[in-house]
This record gives sequence, structure tokens and C-alpha cells, in this order.
Amino acid sequence: MTTLLTTPVPTASGDLTLRHGAARVLLSNWTGSSTVPSHGLYPHQWSWDSAFIAIGLRHLSVRRAQRELEALTGAQWADGRIPHIVFNPATPLDAYFPSPDFWRSSCDGARAGAPAGTETSGIVQPPVHALAAWLVHRADPAESRRRRFLTRLYGRLASWHDYLTCPRDLGGGGLAAVVHPWEPGMDNSPCWDGPLRRVTPAAPGTYRRADLDHGQASERPTDLDYGRYVRLAADYRDGGYNDMSGRHAFAVEDPCVNALLIVSEHALARIAEETGQDPAPHRERAARLTSALIHRLWSPAEGMFLCRDLVADEPILERSIAGLVPLIVPGLPQHIVDALLQTAAGPRFRLGNVPMAPSYDLTGHAFDASRYWRGPAWFNINWLLHRGLRSYGQHAAAGQLRTAMLTAAGASGFAEYVDPFTAQARGTQNFGWTAALTLDLLADAGPAATSPAPGART
Repeated sequence: MTTLLTTPVPTASGDLTLRHGAARVLLSNWTGSSTVPSHGLYPHQWSWDSAFIAIGLRHLSVRRAQRELEALTGAQWADGRIPHIVFNPATPLDAYFPSPDFWRSSCDGARAGAPAGTETSGIVQPPVHALAAWLVHRADPAESRRRRFLTRLYGRLASWHDYLTCPRDLGGGGLAAVVHPWEPGMDNSPCWDGPLRRVTPAAPGTYRRADLDHGQASERPTDLDYGRYVRLAADYRDGGYNDMSGRHAFAVEDPCVNALLIVSEHALARIAEETGQDPAPHRERAARLTSALIHRLWSPAEGMFLCRDLVADEPILERSIAGLVPLIVPGLPQHIVDALLQTAAGPRFRLGNVPMAPSYDLTGHAFDASRYWRGPAWFNINWLLHRGLRSYGQHAAAGQLRTAMLTAAGASGFAEYVDPFTAQARGTQNFGWTAALTLDLLADAGPAATSPAPGART
């Protein structure tokens, strides 16, 4: 049996040390209006990072957590998309690639409604934002109402969900699609290997990989894959960031993206109710999305959800942790919940037997314990699994995962991700969402402390 961790289980004094350490990371990474994931590798504002960071920031400063989400949604495009990067104009262009002069959002994205005064990327990331906004509101409802926080965000979030469920329903089956491997957040997942074979990589001399200035090549995507990422992004840009169906070389329905959309749609119903709007359309859309998720992506044979390649019109037969994230969706049929729990604890993911769930099947042909999203364990995904376990009454398993995550966060220096067997640090350290979600786990000590599930009545 694999040894989980050699670091002691957190104690009350250890919790205080962890809290101070996590707070220091978030204070250090704060730019004045938002939080960078890390100063070296990720020196701008990232979309789903900011949502997770706001969830943790609410335990330090509700006002700052609100500003995090306000800054991000302030760069929203007129078509509803929330871009995956909002660029800091004070950061040198060569600090990160692809930089603003690659995306050219204010120019090439003008027809899609990119803001004229703020440079962003043209792609998106998973929709955690309404869930984050609701949790930030619940941390201090009086302050939220005084500042009209939800009133100001509701229209932006509703437009964001409209974008994902209308222009991005590329498969016509009711689910949101992604058009670049960076969009589902699990950039280098083996799930994308098959679809990416259709993509001719950009020539190596046409771009420079700034990520290798801050990370080891053995832990980052290969040059071949990176060239394909650049090609897809350039083609999308050159097409004016147009989402017309049938014109994408890469188009995939991802279960994690759509599970987060469902949970955020439930949260948006609560936000609508709080702000005097009609919550019914959001509840109805959440129900339709849940039915579509099960119909299109559930695999009884695998006991988990699979991604679907819309270009080839077939499921992608790779077992990614994305296929277990739908445990966060309320109201799943019991046979699906049971199968997901069995798969999570089985030989492919060994949840409960390794410190944290890996990002990819431990028995899979492409598993790599150190390389980006091809095996390492990530804190945000395990936080989602923890939430899902709790929502389906698996409190013992959730408690074990919480303890392992807190221990790994402290021992790894709040690493971006960790080795799934040893929990040794991988990627960069002092990482924003690792610190933020550590704070959230510390504040959530047991079943009685759990916030209501976004679809639940209170």
C-alpha cells in the first residue's frame, strides 16, 4: 500500500500556521485589483483562478473577494464571454506568452465585442464564477447588499452563461463546447492527444515559450503540443474569435466544464432570487444541462463521464479526472453517483489510498506523475471532489481528502500541483488557488460547517 504522507496531520496550531502561510501568499499575489496565480509563471489575472481565489479570499476580506470578481467580469466581452486572461498593462510583453500582442483582442475581437480599453485573451475557462459570487455573498450578506455586489454581477453572469449555452453549443445537444485545450483548464490532458493530431503545429521560430523560464521542461507540455496550442489560438484569432459551428479543428464537450456550468447555474438561480429576479429559468436550464450531460457524456461501461470529440463525433476514450468532477452536480441518479464513487476509489484514481486524486488514470498509457495535467494532483480539482463527496453524504471520505489536501498544501509550499503518490511539490510554489482553497478548507471543518449546495433550499 502506498504511504500517503509523512507530514503530520494538521493540528489546531498547525491550522493557524497554514492559515498564516496561505494568507501571506494571497497578500503577496494581490496586485491592487486582482490576484495573480503566481508572479513568475502566471503574472496576469486568470479566469477560473480568480473564481477559486475569491472563494478563499472571502475568509480574509469579503471586499477584496468581491473586487476580484468585479475586476474579472469588468473585462467581459459584449457577446458574454469572460476571457481566460485579463492582461496587466504594467507587465512587460515578454513576461508571458501568448501576450496581448498575440491575442490582439481589442482589434481582432472587436466584432465579437472585446473591450476596447482592456487587452484580454480571446478564449475562455470553466465557469466557476457564479458559484464563487454566491459563496462570497454568503460570507457577509449585509456587506454584499450594501455594495449591491450581486445586483451588479447578476447581468454579467447571466450573459456569460447565455454565451456558453448558445454560441458554444457546437454539438447541438445542449452542452457547452471548448475550442482550445486551454479552455477546459486541464491544458495538457491526454484527452486532447487524439483531437490535437488533426492540428498542424505553428513553426517553432514564430513564438517563444516563456513558461520554460519558470518551470522544468519535464513538467510542462512538449514543444509539439505547445506548437499545436499556438496554431489553434492563432486560427481562432484570425477568424475574429467567431464561434460558428463546423469551423473548428478542435471542438470538445468536457464533463468538468459542463458540471461547473450546472452548479453555477444553480448558484445563479440563488443570485436571481436574492436580487429580485426570476430564478426559474436558471433552475430549468440547470435541469436541461444535467440531462444533456448524462445523455451525451455518461459512460456506464467506464463508470464515469467521458469527453466527446465533436469533430469526429465520438467519445474520447481517455479517463481524466474531469470525468469524476460531475459529483458536484446535485440530483444525479443514484446509480451514477454509486458508479462515480466506485471509480474514484478504484485502481484508476485510488481516492483514499493516495494523498489526492490524480488528474489522469493511474493505469493509463499516458500517465506521467510529474507532467502538467497528465497525472499530478491539483488542489482545485480535489476541492471540487471534496465538495461533491460532502454533497452526497460521503463525509468520512471527504474528511480524509480534506486532511490530505491541507497537509500537502503546507508541506509543498502551496504548490501549483503535486505528485499524486508522494504529494511532493510540482510546478510553481506560492500558487494562488492552492492558498485560497486551503483557507476555505480550514474554514470548513465538518458537515455542520458546509455551505448549502447551490441547488439546495435554505
